Amino acid sequence: MSTFLVEIVTPERKVYAETANMVSVKGVEGELGILPNHIPLVTPLRIAPVTIKRDGKVDVLAVGGGFIEVRKDKVVILAESAEMASEIDVNRAQAAKQRAEERLAAKQSEIDFKRAELALQRATNRINVTER
Repeated sequence: MSTFLVEIVTPERKVYAETANMVSVKGVEGELGILPNHIPLVTPLRIAPVTIKRDGKVDVLAVGGGFIEVRKDKVVILAESAEMASEIDVNRAQAAKQRAEERLAAKQSEIDFKRAELALQRATNRINVTER
């Protein structure tokens, strides 16, 4: 089976670089499955897990938005944040989720609401990745 290189990069570091058979992401328009020789594509990503299948193994990362660029032989994800499941501190993620839910329940200013909503999405994403 043919493969392609997958790189996930954040402003801080390169989080992931492996050869893969398939990548599954959630774009703003819906879910995308990327296989070798996919047509070139650039699209924004949602805060959601990224699943990478390679040689019978499955890697799942919590990606906090960004963009995916698909080339003929390479997929690059430029993420605002990204963590392997093994790197996620579940207790910290659950505490962040609880703080965000409390802020949303308080219903203060609109800016705080949007920030809390995004924080809740990121924390829920991180928790979901660790449970896979």
